[in-house]
Amino acid sequence: MTRKPSADSRINAEDIRRRKGGVPIVCLTAYTYPIARLLDPHVDLLLVGDSVAMVLHGHATTLGASLEMMIAHGQAVMRGSTRACVVVDMPAGSYEASPEQAAASARRIVGETGCQAVKLEGGVDMAAQIAAIVAEGIPVMGHIGLQPQSVEKDGGYRIKGRTEENIAALFRDAEAVEKAGAFSVVIEGTMEDVAAKLTRHISTPTIGIGASADCDGQILVIDDMVGMTVDRVPKFVKEYADLRSVIADAAARYAAEVRSRAFPGSDHVFTTASSKDET
Repeated sequence: MTRKPSADSRINAEDIRRRKGGVPIVCLTAYTYPIARLLDPHVDLLLVGDSVAMVLHGHATTLGASLEMMIAHGQAVMRGSTRACVVVDMPAGSYEASPEQAAASARRIVGETGCQAVKLEGGVDMAAQIAAIVAEGIPVMGHIGLQPQSVEKDGGYRIKGRTEENIAALFRDAEAVEKAGAFSVVIEGTMEDVAAKLTRHISTPTIGIGASADCDGQILVIDDMVGMTVDRVPKFVKEYADLRSVIADAAARYAAEVRSRAFPGSDHVFTTASSKDET
């Protein structure tokens, strides 16, 4: 049965903004209805990340995400959650061209999913886009530091904040995102001391991933966190479970029982003794 959440029951963007310097903000990605239901009681914010392109659709980078893909997964997560603030990533190509394009894409995402906010990558270069979306009454989460949508341009996943020039650019990005009106900002793949200084420098809550424990909150990709990542696990990930082994073991036992005809057994078939309504 689909749950119908009340808008008043959800954590919203302003609630997150007010958490600056307080109890750390707990964030995880979610892409599906059942995962959203499981995570919703425990987190403050669910991000429908464009990482879905890699995690669920098998693309090599997040550039495989489309607006339609993000909307479909955003709808699923909204159906599965009633409490968390739901933020949907704006995929590459849906906002960079102009503030007008960004605002139109954000309106479509919010209109078709009912999510509380959108997220986009970029600092100084995307400040006008953030401001245009905020002017529409749509809260925006920023994203600075390592930006997965720019990995091809950057020549790979490169940690930020290693040089004085890059550190200065990060501070300009953080200030631009804050001035443009973002309610929070993800800092990804950034040297620990630099991320901590950025957090102290701006009044906007920071959400770290591969950054610093001093950030105002933390986020991980759910599949990484529960040990579902089948390739290389990033250094900044802590695996809180090992579902790779659990699922592989379950599949192996199922296969063995099917081949030996041990499954299905008497408990799993319908006979004249079964209730006609039993499923």
